[in-house]
Amino acid sequence: MLTPTLFRERSRPAQIILGGVPPLALGALAGIMVGVAPGAYWAVGAVAAVGGILVGFEHRDGWGGADRGLVGGALYGIGLLVAHAIAGTDATVSLGSFPALLPVVTAIVGMLLGALGGRISRGIRDREEAPAPKVPTASG
Repeated sequence: MLTPTLFRERSRPAQIILGGVPPLALGALAGIMVGVAPGAYWAVGAVAAVGGILVGFEHRDGWGGADRGLVGGALYGIGLLVAHAIAGTDATVSLGSFPALLPVVTAIVGMLLGALGGRISRGIRDREEAPAPKVPTASG
């Protein structure tokens, strides 16, 4: 299996760019789409959710993936609200009764998705590193 480079092995600038820009950009895109087309908004959210799981693969376990997902989810929610406010459109999808809490909700969801990806990745690595079981031979 192709093993991704662990996030902690990347340079600090790469960590900041890879950990911050994609969730913020996807959140901004979702913030624009929330006022344009609900289907597009949900599609961007689905892409972000899949990305949240996949970035967990860059961590040793679910805990590292959860940390990154927490930050990424918060940035996604902040980007969504800021872009929606700048766009000035009416939301076609409910952002809740108190939209300022949206980054908290997206941070929690991101944390769970990142943890899932990290846990799956750890399971795959553990299986690859485990010694092959000994097969009994006919001679004894």
